[in-house]
Amino acid sequence: MTGQYGGYYEFVAEYYDVTYNRRNDKDVAFFVDYSKKTGGRTLELGCGTGRILIPTAAAGYEITGLDFSPYMLQKCREKLAAQPEDVQRRVKLVRGDMTDFNAREQYALVTIPFRPFQHLMTVREQKACLACIHRHLKPHGRLVFDVFHPNPARLVPNPEYTVEKEDLPETPLPDGRKVRRTSRATGFHREQQYNDYELIMYITHPDGSTERLVDAFSMRYFFRYELEHLLELSGFKVFELFGDFDKSAFGSDSPEMIFVAEKK
Repeated sequence: MTGQYGGYYEFVAEYYDVTYNRRNDKDVAFFVDYSKKTGGRTLELGCGTGRILIPTAAAGYEITGLDFSPYMLQKCREKLAAQPEDVQRRVKLVRGDMTDFNAREQYALVTIPFRPFQHLMTVREQKACLACIHRHLKPHGRLVFDVFHPNPARLVPNPEYTVEKEDLPETPLPDGRKVRRTSRATGFHREQQYNDYELIMYITHPDGSTERLVDAFSMRYFFRYELEHLLELSGFKVFELFGDFDKSAFGSDSPEMIFVAEKK
């Protein structure tokens, strides 16, 4: 399953921040706000390089970050080292599989930001993840996670989506390297509800040498009631469903499905 969780490869962690810092990070404030609302310690699954974890700690909230990739966790530690000591003290990092982990404490809030749940390809993996989360939540604790709202046009083979498209123009790095990224879909599996993708990074080194690095992975897509049923069967009650990180109501044209569920 190398690459399935988006971060097994060392180069993915190496270039993660430069490729995603261009995003409109409206989800950061959203997840930080839920840590504030719940008032207790947060567990973030798929914490990566700390894009949401570090702002949460900087806002004054204790948080544990779990990730499968040692490379992502190392990048997170490097970024944490530049933070004030009080921020560092609020953070605990754990390497683990989101389908089978034991953080040895319970939390007021568990979050899965930026779609790691969509890398769980089987119902067995999805149920195992939710069972772990349920065990780690305090009574009436909350689970908050986002998945994309499927666009039917993107779920079927289409040459428009299989051609490489630039989503990060050539960007200089502090050490003199330059990185450019493209992306494309490489497979469509409607009968199994997942697509295959490639993120392709073109690296130019200061000496003029170049590399082409490919992060290939699959992503499962979900529909609203499929997830509502899965959550109910796993011991959760859906409390809120948003269509975007501005907390707008979920509708036909919403880009996101953001679930807020409570442990029953």
